[in-house]
Parts: sequence; structure tokens; C-alpha cells
Amino acid sequence: MASFVIEGGHRLSGEIHPQGAKNEVLQIICATLLTAEEVTVNNIPDILDVNNLIQLMREMGVTVAKEGIDTYSFKAENVDLAYLESDKFLKKCSSLRGSVMLIGPMVARFGKALISKPGGDKIGRRRLDTHFVGIQNLGADFRYDELRGIYEITADRLQGSYMLLDEASVTGTANILMAAVLAKGTTTIYNAACEPYLQQLCRMLNRMGAKISGIASNLLTIEGVEELHGTQHTVLPDMIEVGSFIGMAAMTKSEITIKNVSYENLGIIPESFRRLGIKLEQRGDDIYVPAQETYEIESFIDGSIMTIADAPWPGLTPDLLSVMLVVATQAKGSVLIHQKMFESRLFFVDKLIDMGAQIILCDPHRAVVIGHNHGFKLRGARLTSPDIRAGIALLIAAMSAEGTSTISNIEQIDRGYQNIEGRLNAIGARITRI
Repeated sequence: MASFVIEGGHRLSGEIHPQGAKNEVLQIICATLLTAEEVTVNNIPDILDVNNLIQLMREMGVTVAKEGIDTYSFKAENVDLAYLESDKFLKKCSSLRGSVMLIGPMVARFGKALISKPGGDKIGRRRLDTHFVGIQNLGADFRYDELRGIYEITADRLQGSYMLLDEASVTGTANILMAAVLAKGTTTIYNAACEPYLQQLCRMLNRMGAKISGIASNLLTIEGVEELHGTQHTVLPDMIEVGSFIGMAAMTKSEITIKNVSYENLGIIPESFRRLGIKLEQRGDDIYVPAQETYEIESFIDGSIMTIADAPWPGLTPDLLSVMLVVATQAKGSVLIHQKMFESRLFFVDKLIDMGAQIILCDPHRAVVIGHNHGFKLRGARLTSPDIRAGIALLIAAMSAEGTSTISNIEQIDRGYQNIEGRLNAIGARITRI
């Protein structure tokens, strides 16, 4: 297992570029299975989860070629259907959360999919009901094989249907959408997720010949087509990484410029950091964060304590709450962090408390942070990364801390952040991988 050794207390300075969006690219790669023609994807991040999915596609028989430093082409002309039923394939799927989005394309194009329960972050229960019920609504049959621990999904030809999703699941919406584009007739998805990454998937599918309307709303209408063709697609910058860099600048009192952020697709993220007292400016498509000695958390208009909570888009993404919680530890004032979606994502706060942070963990979903106002620095510590987002939050804490910290299990961070130590060291951090 690899670890990071972080020498805290160093200010950052300069420009940093966000990578391509992990949550978008996993959907996009799965969607390349919907056509036998070549699909070229640009701005693919070099991270563990994405690389594992690309390798899985190769093993499935998809012709994958690296066309440039961050560009790949995919041609699913000769998919090995026998391999898709093998224990080797199913074992790989179980270690990769994004593999669940293979179901929709495989059932739509090949009439059958086998999938084991996917892995990913240990952040609490992440049910698949929305995926399965949605694809069942299109006429697929589901069977659970208890002996092998796998789901088998079959359909002769999917049939369009109206459905009201029980939750606005991003991956669930993506899966159902990818199945519906080749279904017969019209599919209507109400309470659909409408994140920018989902919008990107819809636009790519339309360029491939799909007929999707209602993009950017929670009501999608899909007219099924007989087949899709190839296209080119460029992945958006990762909004979670943009938010992480804003948090790093605030915690380390640094002046940085985050380049080419696709500001129009950041939604409420910049304003959420402003609520914590962090100054930032939009300069063209860049974000400039000036050095701040202190930042003060706003109160609500009636004077009550600020609450930062996650919500479906256009609300605040849950992936940034871990970062915002860490940033609040050095703010002036107090804030309630309410993580509604995942019941285990706040459990990393005990490590911050060990570093000297003042945090009251109310329950698995809520934590009150009393900021130090930079009057007391966090202490260096030995830490372990439990998931991707807590991992980057702990890295931010360690970069601002007094002394040296060690973070183990950084494979979790590598799953979502490309060469993070190299990029941060280039602007002044002191991070060593061992």
C-alpha cells in the first residue's frame, strides 16, 4: 500500500488545471458499447477508476486505442459475449462501482447483461433499485443468482415506457437513458437527474443519432432508434476537483488560479464556498482565489447558524461536503454540515478531531464545525483515507497542518485524482509518495 507524507504549512502559488470529470467519463465510456462504430473521447483523466474501466472494456473485446495524452478511441464492433458471462469479468465488475452502468448499454444492444454487486467507496448503503426498476420498466427480466452472487438481466427488445424515478440518481438515470435510446417507442423519465455530466451524456448520445429531449431538466423524453453511430466527445473539467482546489487555497492562505473550469457548469459550488467566507473571482473561464489570512462563515438572514447541505442538482453535490467540512475548521464562526445522501461519509471527522479540529458529530449525517479562525493550526497526524472525497479532504487538512502527516491507503485518492501530488508540488506543496 502506498502513502503520502505531507509537510504542512506551505503556501501554494500559481496556476493549476482541473482534470477531466471522473463522474462523467465513466458514463461516457460505458455508452460507447451502444454502437459498433468508433467513438473518440477527449480529456480523459488518468485515474485508477477510469483506467480500470478502460482495461475492462479491452477485455470485453472493445478495440481501445490511445490517440493522445488524454484521448482514447473505443470501437465495440466485436464484443466477446462469452467473456461477459465469465467469473473473471464478474469479479472485475465487483471491484469497480462504474461497472453498473454497463447494464443499460449491454441489455439494449445485446439483449443480456450479467453483473455482480459493484464495489467503490465505503460510504454507506448505495442501493441499485433505481437502476433495476427503471430497466425493468423497459421490459427487461431480472434474476438474482444466489449461488454466484450475480444479477442476470435479459430482454428480447426493450419497450419504451413512462417512469417516475424514486430518487434522482445520476448513475441510475444514465443507465436507464442508455437502455432507452435503443428501445422501441417512447420513454419518459420523470425525476431524472440533470447534472451537467448527465447533460453531456445526453448530448453525446444525440450526436450518435439518439433522440433525447428535455436535456438539463428532470423530465427526459427518449424516442427509441434502431441504431447509433460513432462520434467525438470532450469531457468537462471535474467540478469536484475545482472545489477541492478552492478549499486548498483557503486552508493554506494561498493565491492560486484554477484554469478552464467551465464556470457555467459549476452551479452553486462557487457560492457555497463564498458562504464560508472564501473570496473568489471569475476571470473569463478561470477562477482566481486570492490569499486570505482569515475567512468568516456567513449566518442566515435571521442570524441562525449556517447550514451547508447536499441536494440533487442544481443543489450542492455531496462529493464536496467532505472538503467544505475541512475548510470550515479554520474559518471564523460555526457551520452545520448536513450530509443527507450517504450515512458513513462523515465518519472521517474523528481523524480531524485528532488533529485538533473542533467538530461535534451529531449523527451519521450531521456535524457541527466550530472554526479556529486560523488562530490554532491543525496538528500533523497519521491518517488513513477511507474513500476518495474524505481522502482529498484529509490531504487538504494535512497541507494546512503544523508538522508532518502521513496518509495511508492513498489508492482511494488515486481512484479520483490524477497525479495529485505532482500537480500540487508544482505550485508549492510538499507531498512525497512512499
